[in-house]
Amino acid sequence: MKRNKWILILVILALAGVFGYNYIYKSHRDISSEKASFSITVGTLANDFKTDENKANEKYLDKTIDVNGTVTSFDSASNLIVIDEVLSATLLEKPNQEIVKDQNITIKGRFIGYDELLEEFKMDQVSIIK
Repeated sequence: MKRNKWILILVILALAGVFGYNYIYKSHRDISSEKASFSITVGTLANDFKTDENKANEKYLDKTIDVNGTVTSFDSASNLIVIDEVLSATLLEKPNQEIVKDQNITIKGRFIGYDELLEEFKMDQVSIIK
């Protein structure tokens, strides 16, 4: 009886170890291959946050979204693109095409939040759609 108890304890510890390892070392999301949950403009995003910030956070936070807007600035050294003066997005890799100011662009990435202090939206793991 005592031996069965030890075997059961070892099995439970082994299962807990496997689940714990898988929880801690999850595979990373591949945002560029995920299907976008929403396809919106920067204006729509801003309007949703202006209307009800909590509801907008529930809707967009940590989701893959497509956003369309006009390029305000692009910093190639840091791969940072600003769209419609309020969306700051970090590109996953150097773009294949030239990005110029006032260019209409659609990007896909993970929405990571709204910065109330700077009054800007933030995205990361962004790739250019067109």
